[in-house]
Amino acid sequence: MVKPDSAEEAAQLPPRRTRAPVPALGPGPAAPDGSRASARLGLACLLLLLLLTLPARVDTSWWYIGALGARVICDNIPGLVSRQRQLCQRYPDIMRSVGEGAREWIRECQHQFRHHRWNCTTLDRDHTVFGRVMLRSSREAAFVYAISSAGVVHAITRACSQGELSVCSCDPYTRGRHHDQRGDFDWGGCSDNIHYGVRFAKAFVDAKEKRLKDARALMNLHNNRCGRTAVRRFLKLECKCHGVSGSCTLRTCWRALSDFRRTGDYLRRRYDGAVQVTATQDGANFTAARQGYRRATRTDLVYFDNSPDYCVLDKAAGSLGTAGRVCSKTSKGTDGCEIMCCGRGYDTTRVTRVTQCECKFHWCCAVRCKECRNTVDIHTCKAPKKAEWLDQT
Repeated sequence: MVKPDSAEEAAQLPPRRTRAPVPALGPGPAAPDGSRASARLGLACLLLLLLLTLPARVDTSWWYIGALGARVICDNIPGLVSRQRQLCQRYPDIMRSVGEGAREWIRECQHQFRHHRWNCTTLDRDHTVFGRVMLRSSREAAFVYAISSAGVVHAITRACSQGELSVCSCDPYTRGRHHDQRGDFDWGGCSDNIHYGVRFAKAFVDAKEKRLKDARALMNLHNNRCGRTAVRRFLKLECKCHGVSGSCTLRTCWRALSDFRRTGDYLRRRYDGAVQVTATQDGANFTAARQGYRRATRTDLVYFDNSPDYCVLDKAAGSLGTAGRVCSKTSKGTDGCEIMCCGRGYDTTRVTRVTQCECKFHWCCAVRCKECRNTVDIHTCKAPKKAEWLDQT
């Protein structure tokens, strides 16, 4: 249970829901011995297949909630630890917000890395969402853990102040008078309840890592915290003026979330400056990976392992390669064909695009447009030579 910080919040938490007992099912018709043996053999084969296909460590399967939409059934979400399952069962309305947050942060991740070899690609019908790429303790894993934690905070905080959740509402701590650079003001309106969002996200997202207690869990916990603090960092003060002709002699203000893009941009900069570390002997902290490296601060993303180059398909590393990726012929950045295609070259396809143009409004009430045809060249990365590809798979 998420522990309330005050008696007032404790009163807002709903009573624990109890699940109705499942009625016992009566015995079905007896099956022939041959059918029973076939069923047992089929079940054994299925279990063996599942065991062989699961990765060595299934990472943060709560991410899969985003793919479930409104169909969140706590007992059917793979990889949840008991603490996460308890929270899921007790707060089903919050789980819907967690799912919305998951879809939002995945879109933001894909926006931030749209011009990079690794572009935050998700795998359909894979409950790990990103596949084996998250098994490596890389910069990319550090970013994903940070932005996923931030996405949960943002979604729950927004849902609280929009009245979508029964357990929380506006921030109860923004009351009375306060002041800023412009002078005094009164707290009013509905401040976004960042306190509840952070507290629930910490309880739910960190639950698995606190159970594992290894070096990778320590890394994940650190990056989760970076994501939560990033959302708090961009809370903004919004005010409404009162007075004659808007003289603003009195102000009423409230705290509001910024657009999630600002959090994504900030965490992307943290990714660029991420610090490579190793765990200390007692496993309770980090130290610089090499002598002369700077120490990580609480706002730095941290990672252990160097990233693969993501140039070619590598199933073991979770790399999908860049064959077929669109690139820019003229750019010198990461979206340029030279970098994106890893020196393999690119193919050029000429396509004709039809768009609406020269639109005019005609009374009343229609907008009529012409069709414009524009011929453009699309550049896509060449696939690696077969021998080179086989070396990586």
